[in-house]
Amino acid sequence: MASVSTSRVAAVSRSTKETEISVTVDLDGSGKFDIATGVGFFDHMLEQLSRHSLIDITAKAKGDLHIDDHHTVEDTGIALGQAISRALGERRGICRYASIDLAMDETLTSAAVDVSGRPFLVWNVTFSAPKIGTFDTELVREFFQALAQNAGITLHVRNLYGANNHHIAETCFKAVARALRTAIEADPRQAGAIPSTKGTLGG
Repeated sequence: MASVSTSRVAAVSRSTKETEISVTVDLDGSGKFDIATGVGFFDHMLEQLSRHSLIDITAKAKGDLHIDDHHTVEDTGIALGQAISRALGERRGICRYASIDLAMDETLTSAAVDVSGRPFLVWNVTFSAPKIGTFDTELVREFFQALAQNAGITLHVRNLYGANNHHIAETCFKAVARALRTAIEADPRQAGAIPSTKGTLGG
């Protein structure tokens, strides 16, 4: 298989008055993860993202959880997106596009991604409850908004049906992971080429 680059590894640290985040990614990993954000359900979802994208992810966060989970989740998405963007570099030789319909028990969710350099999120997912355990379901969208904006990807996520809110959230993370895995892989037919007629994927 063609090689996209010699090393697609990046690290990002982000510190504000609300959070301290450090993220490292290896786009050519095996799905290993070391994640501790202080938000249990979110950690579980990030583990799914790593395992099914085969991106090795280390993510450590200290946030103002005494207020709520929002800043920690959003800022982790920002840092993770920035790390992915840095690791992609010029985005040479990648497949760029991918989509998947992903099933989990009674739930089916679709994700499509264009690693375009143009950030955009289309989110068509509805939860029937405001929380999964203690986790605010609205934060699922907030995470993917931050990820797409900072990774420079066009991302469409649509839940077709499902009854269990945990399953709906989990299929969003798994579907995005699987689509991202395919989109950032090397395209053996265009090694080293930028997959755009413009000659750039910078927006």
